[in-house]
Amino acid sequence: MKAKFSLTLIAAALLLTAFSYGQVADDTKKAAADTGHATKSAAKTTGHATKTAAKDTGKATGKAVDKTADATKTAGKDTGKGVAKGTKAVGHTVKKGAEKTDDAVK
Repeated sequence: MKAKFSLTLIAAALLLTAFSYGQVADDTKKAAADTGHATKSAAKTTGHATKTAAKDTGKATGKAVDKTADATKTAGKDTGKGVAKGTKAVGHTVKKGAEKTDDAVK
């Protein structure tokens, strides 16, 4: 009787062990599937964020280009005005110098 009881306990233990291994395999498969779904979701979110950042960077770059163009245009106009004033002053001074030279030669 002890032998039958022992064999029954051993059989039950083996049966529970097999069931446990089956459950572990099933849990592992589910965990792998969940990880795959989470990775796919994270990749989509990252891709969307990257696309949005690229669009925002493009918009900011366009605005910076416009501001730089405006500043360059203004600087060009200011430089032109300064050159015109300087040229006029030099011309006036050269004229005075020429008149003094003419007076000195007479």
